[in-house]
Amino acid sequence: MNGWRGRILRINLSAGQWTVEHPDADVYARQIGGRGLAGSYLWDEASRPWDDPEMPLLFFTGPLVDTASPTSGMMTVMSRSPQTGTVGDGSFGGSLGTALKKAGWDGLVITGRARTLRGIEIEDARITLVEAAPLSGRKTPELYARLKGKGAVVLAGPAAEAGVRYANLIVDGSWAAGRNGLGLLFAAKNLKYIAVKGSTTTRVADPGALKRAQEDVQRLLSASPFLLGDLGIGRYGTAALYDLIDARRMMPTDNFRRTRFDAARGMNAHAFHKRYAPHRTGCLGCTILCKRIASDGRILPEFETLAHFSALLGNAEMETVMEANRLCIELGMDPISAAATLSCHGEIRRRHPGPREILSLLQDIGAGRGIGKALGQGAAVYAEQCGKPEAAMAVKGMELPGFDPRGAYGMALAYATSTRGGCHMRAYPISSEILRKPVATNRFTFSGKARMIKGAEDLFAAADSLTACPFVFLAASLEEYARIFTAVTGLETSADDLLSAGERIDYSERIMNFRNGFRGTDDDLPARFFEEPGTGNGHLEIPPLDRDEFLKARAVYRRIRGLDSEGRPTGEKAAELGIAWSGEIGG
Repeated sequence: MNGWRGRILRINLSAGQWTVEHPDADVYARQIGGRGLAGSYLWDEASRPWDDPEMPLLFFTGPLVDTASPTSGMMTVMSRSPQTGTVGDGSFGGSLGTALKKAGWDGLVITGRARTLRGIEIEDARITLVEAAPLSGRKTPELYARLKGKGAVVLAGPAAEAGVRYANLIVDGSWAAGRNGLGLLFAAKNLKYIAVKGSTTTRVADPGALKRAQEDVQRLLSASPFLLGDLGIGRYGTAALYDLIDARRMMPTDNFRRTRFDAARGMNAHAFHKRYAPHRTGCLGCTILCKRIASDGRILPEFETLAHFSALLGNAEMETVMEANRLCIELGMDPISAAATLSCHGEIRRRHPGPREILSLLQDIGAGRGIGKALGQGAAVYAEQCGKPEAAMAVKGMELPGFDPRGAYGMALAYATSTRGGCHMRAYPISSEILRKPVATNRFTFSGKARMIKGAEDLFAAADSLTACPFVFLAASLEEYARIFTAVTGLETSADDLLSAGERIDYSERIMNFRNGFRGTDDDLPARFFEEPGTGNGHLEIPPLDRDEFLKARAVYRRIRGLDSEGRPTGEKAAELGIAWSGEIGG
């Protein structure tokens, strides 16, 4: 088999045993890998409570991992989200995916719950369950120091042990599977870490064709100003977006009550680079290298973290943002959800936390201490408990990231229709609405956005299954990646084939969410975006979204997606896509 290794490792923590599974070749061809293959393993178990010991925790690579394919050092983790109850997944970089593939595994399925805290150590075909009680409560830097030499490592920090619903998974000390709260599920299995070493090599069907396709993609990347230009993310990391989003009046400010931040100019990527003198790094197999490490070893914040710990909270101190980012990594929790919950808290009490209080509250959240226990449940739960649900800027229980939807109507629709909640990585209309790539679109209209979002969701599902970094598709297309897939696997594949697979993967997730009680009414935005304008002091006003136009666009989206008029998946569309589902909740 080329591209895939043909083996899935299944570990039952309750029994302390493991088995090897060999999926059929047609399963690989149909599900691809990553998000698609993980979803097929979740399908029969998706309606279990997230903390049921038999709820699987899934780590899957794609066929391009451990090859010369561009930006292929990614991996997917999936289960049912403790934070939202939806299908919960994350795509993350670092070296874990490559290490697992080199060890001879396409995926790892973890079920059960260990009796005592455990670590899993994988070295090729040798699997060891290790007593990990001495690691309990340790912050991630200390954990990585203790696990040095064990290979690529993914772990849950102390926030997961404290019950934080947006606890994440930290990979190699600096990457994260950031959203959905899968760190909490990891900890609920009494699992502390997974360490992987591999020594084998993935076979490629046609190395020459792969080299030619790889060179074509690299030329496209080099020609992209946003990716590798002087002001792009290859130079400044994703924080390069900061000035642009503020200038377009989309900066999430004061808990999304305003859309420009007065102190933005002193908090942009250039200011951080000037002060912290970072160096570039990135995932294995990537030439974009969008991660930045400061001269003192701290990690510079991604755009969403920077926006949320500055504008969203009214904070104009760079060092507070740096320390907040450090604490989120050390404690193992999603910085987007953490900052958004603090912002929600600030609105409810009518005063945002100041710089010192931001940091102290993060520590309280990570320890499950005092008010931190309530804040650790996330903005939606916290606001409901306070009797102020309108203060939570969340969709399906997941806090919104760093793009105010009043300034990009495609983003508004994408937030609402995302299968995992308020997320910018199910579709990325910012590319055309703000970056104007590959084709510029009018950001202040819903016209054409339903088809654009549906197509982007299908593309991202395919990319997450290959697994390739979504940033590469700001320059390249599925046509280039179909050639890469064919060269790696030997299976003749077109861009349309990959897009069709993405559609099937997305629809499968919608069915799982439907079976778990989600309905079309959940595909909506907080009322604030329809009732209040976005403003910045003395700046042009961004009008609220027109609810009637939004609902019309959502109705068009449902028709194009193959949902019924109420937003429910149908048995007929499932059959058309080759999904074995009757159309019934339990079917």
